[in-house]
Amino acid sequence: MSFESPMRPRRALLTAALGTSVLAGLSGCALLVGGAMVGGTLLYTDRRTSGAQLEDEAIELKGVRRLSETFGERAHVNITSYNRVVLLTGEVPTEADKALAAQAVQRVENVRTIVNEVGVMASSSFGSRSADTLLSGKVKTFLVDAKDLMATAIKVVTERRVVYLMGIVTEREAARAADVASQVSGVHKVIRVFDIVTEAELADIVPKQKK
Repeated sequence: MSFESPMRPRRALLTAALGTSVLAGLSGCALLVGGAMVGGTLLYTDRRTSGAQLEDEAIELKGVRRLSETFGERAHVNITSYNRVVLLTGEVPTEADKALAAQAVQRVENVRTIVNEVGVMASSSFGSRSADTLLSGKVKTFLVDAKDLMATAIKVVTERRVVYLMGIVTEREAARAADVASQVSGVHKVIRVFDIVTEAELADIVPKQKK
């Protein structure tokens, strides 16, 4: 889900390193945010509770409204919520605007954590966003082909050829998913934004959703 403005399209330069900002505290699962340099799911396959899924939808809708109220037509910010962890991507004109985007969404009810990956640069072009959509599709296909992963438990977000992976996974799954995504042609970098659980915790989550 995204909030966009018709700022003059211009080829955006991708910085060599992304500055990740994590706001607020986490309770329960540990949040993993990491990077590796490289060259609607059905309820029974989703590891979130039904309540968390509804909360995520509400967070995205309210977040878009808050961003629209904050920036009007002078920024392009995407908001993705998974298990109440909010990922912000896109582009804004200044560092102050980047902080402002996080502050606006932080006030939305049920937001647990914000990972602010908004770039300070000109708004991306339609062509760039279309290419990102296609790249997300390719990454999802690779995850499905990896038989040792539950691809439906992993959400893929792509911005300027940087792939963000979200979901409730074990450390093994996180590392494996990042490795698989990094092998997709066109992916510049993989950023992991996972809720990490132990194998025992995962075994407790999955059976509950099969009842």
